[in-house]
Amino acid sequence: MDKRTRVTTIRAILSALMIAALTWGTRYNWPDNVHERHGLPITWGVHTLVTIVGPVDTWSVNMTSLLLDLILWLALMVMIDLLPSQKA
Repeated sequence: MDKRTRVTTIRAILSALMIAALTWGTRYNWPDNVHERHGLPITWGVHTLVTIVGPVDTWSVNMTSLLLDLILWLALMVMIDLLPSQKA
């Protein structure tokens, strides 16, 4: 496999991983507080579903964490170009 094909394949895999990591939601069911946290490895959003008062539908988004998460994933894509080429 030549370098161009290898880099393209790795970029496609990393793109899928980045989309999955940014949109992944983990639900936490605590007494009187049900919420989902979004973002891997940095949590950038919290979707609150239920509180002690009752059902709600609120989002709390930390833009700095979202930016850092995007920078991390996009830096991985840029570093693919630095992979050493395989010699046949």
